[in-house]
Amino acid sequence: MPPLTIALTGATGFCGSHLAALATARGHRVLALGRRPARHGTHLPWDAASGAVPPELRAADLVVHCAAAVGDHPPGSPAEREQYAVNVRATERLLAAAAGRPFVFVSSASVYDPRPDRSLVGEEHPTAGGHLNAYGRTKSLADALALAAGAVVLRPRAVYGPGDPHLVPRLLAAVRYGVLPLPGGDVPLSLTAVENLAEACLLAAGWPPGAYNVADRAPYARDAALRAVLAAHRRRARLLHVPPRLAALAAGRRPGVTAYALDQLAHPVVLDTRKSRSRGFTPGRDLGDYLAAGAGVSSSRPS
Repeated sequence: MPPLTIALTGATGFCGSHLAALATARGHRVLALGRRPARHGTHLPWDAASGAVPPELRAADLVVHCAAAVGDHPPGSPAEREQYAVNVRATERLLAAAAGRPFVFVSSASVYDPRPDRSLVGEEHPTAGGHLNAYGRTKSLADALALAAGAVVLRPRAVYGPGDPHLVPRLLAAVRYGVLPLPGGDVPLSLTAVENLAEACLLAAGWPPGAYNVADRAPYARDAALRAVLAAHRRRARLLHVPPRLAALAAGRRPGVTAYALDQLAHPVVLDTRKSRSRGFTPGRDLGDYLAAGAGVSSSRPS
């Protein structure tokens, strides 16, 4: 790929910072749109939540939109207004500012309707309803805007890696008195290493418009993956399988226990990545690599 000038939102966030570092290392120029300067790239001030018009993007060969308002809030909650402002309205303004330039939108597997079977989720899986939190609902709306504008839309699931501010901290916080309650029995789940997502963002510059699932090369057995993460952080915990209906009684009563969180752990959720792989996406990292590099544990991989 020849050097590009990439306008990138979210360059100070988890996913965007990894992409900014990778793009810079590959010789690309990064224009980092955000409220504060990023470690990599030239800062272009823009507050996505403020309603401000994005800066001029004429110098950009590619626009990559990683910025998002995250959080597992109930649909209709006050927090949804903030998520709507950032995830939907800001996306709409950025698409207009891009003026037809190649555009990669980092969406989420949270856009998928949780009601149909998700044992193998293709890009044609419904996205128009059933969302269990405001994040999924607002990202679904933004996802549709990006597709309508001719963007490449990437849908990762449960992004993890160095600097992860969400998944691992929530997992560790869920351990109480040496027990980690889990809804139902073991299930296969797709995860996405942040390095794999960053690689996909650069590759997607040459992909045809449309939606593409992005995940590690194989799904993980939930329980084995959780045990590996706990061991890497030297946390002893017994996995307690709780009937899903009983587990649902705790939703909203304990921090981090929500209908969305329980749903994501109780059911198989495996992304079909054949479409992105057909375009050259080859996941190079997995959970075992992350644990070995970041926590000093064996590189054996959960199956």
